[in-house]
Amino acid sequence: MAHFDAILMAHCLLSLLLLAAVWIGLGFIGLLRPHSVRFVARVVFPLGAITSLAIGAVAARFLLSGHAAEVMTLPLGLPSLPFHARLDALAVFFLLLLGLAGTGISTFAAGYFRSGQGTSPGQLCLQYHIFLASMALVLLADDAYFFMVVWETMALSSYFLVTSQHRIPEIRRAGFLYLLMAHIGALCILLSFGVLQGGRWQFTFDAMRGAPLTPFWASAAFLLALIGFGAKAGLVPLHVWLPEAHPAAPSPVSALMSGLMLKTAIYGMLRVTFDLLHLRYWWWGVLVLGAGLFSALFGAIFAAVQTDMKRLLAYSSIENIGIRYPVRS
Repeated sequence: MAHFDAILMAHCLLSLLLLAAVWIGLGFIGLLRPHSVRFVARVVFPLGAITSLAIGAVAARFLLSGHAAEVMTLPLGLPSLPFHARLDALAVFFLLLLGLAGTGISTFAAGYFRSGQGTSPGQLCLQYHIFLASMALVLLADDAYFFMVVWETMALSSYFLVTSQHRIPEIRRAGFLYLLMAHIGALCILLSFGVLQGGRWQFTFDAMRGAPLTPFWASAAFLLALIGFGAKAGLVPLHVWLPEAHPAAPSPVSALMSGLMLKTAIYGMLRVTFDLLHLRYWWWGVLVLGAGLFSALFGAIFAAVQTDMKRLLAYSSIENIGIRYPVRS
């Protein structure tokens, strides 16, 4: 056991990547018996919860150890654009939240999903675990290419989860609005990374940290990131998808979206602002403070008048994000 712990501590990044791959593997295992509620509920989702707990444990060990950042170049991607992964204190904090929350939500999901929801339990299992894995990989990505691939995977897998009851027209409309806002946000994030590379055409985050940016281009990268990640976080006025997607999504998916997916947007904003950008200006903080306070007030007012519990939680999430955005940025 001591030898296993030593290996785990020496290769926390590799362990987390493998655990994310386990999530993906569990999703495909659900397709072996796609219409079997018993198999998905009693085998696959409990294994997914155990994997979440393992991710939380690895993240906690790394956080408590005080180790420096770990980096790795993966044998994936394009020949001239391989994927890069990095584990540092910022990523591991959000991975700890992902592991702990994912354990509880996956345990609840084991008894939630049933047949007759429009999408078979096995397909829901695949989309659910790919959603979890993509969020973990977003936190581990260390280059723009890898980040955008898993960011879009996160958006698409959550879209299919939101529209699991796709035979209902209102749910299809909610899913379309969510996908539209997700891709508008992704485009802004992609443009932000394009500015951050500073004309060097090197898309690793390490290269972006050293890219020389004028005040104008640094501000452009910040504003594009604010719009892109703000759309995913539900920051007003980019929140329009959230009150529609929440009621449409199954309850475990709503919990994942509010409790975890919105927080990946906060992570992305922190990564760009305090890690990749070496210039910061006072008016950036004033802008974020104003947007956050307006979102918090807007969410609180609309939450107070809701009669549908899921819409209430959606507006409550908007309020929560409004409070967290200025505090963290």
